[in-house]
Amino acid sequence: MSDISEKFIVLTITGRETRVWATGMERGAIPEKIFAPPALNPHHFRDDPKHHGRGDGPGVPQYFEEIVAAIGDALEVLLIGHGHGKASSMLHFIQYLERKHSLLAAKIVDALDTNLIAMTEPEILAMAREWFDSHAK
Repeated sequence: MSDISEKFIVLTITGRETRVWATGMERGAIPEKIFAPPALNPHHFRDDPKHHGRGDGPGVPQYFEEIVAAIGDALEVLLIGHGHGKASSMLHFIQYLERKHSLLAAKIVDALDTNLIAMTEPEILAMAREWFDSHAK
């Protein structure tokens, strides 16, 4: 992972992958990717009645801790996620940070809910640049 000490980063999160733009939001910036363990595949939950939601499924803490390790030194984090309620990995991640990593949770400057599946990486970066331009101090 790139050195992100004291940097503004953009993070997209779904149940399958997280993308971290730590080198900037310029056109063509390449994110680093963190993949969820195979056990987080939503199809696994349908077969196992013990799991009543993503938040308590196997592999979630491992996945979230990988993300925490990647972004822990950031100055500020803009989260972009997908889904609502129990289907929102972004919401689960924020709740996890509030419980386990409150200092990192405080670095979350905003959480944008959008249809990540339908967006390209350049569109995601454009959204982040637009957010940053409207919120820059």
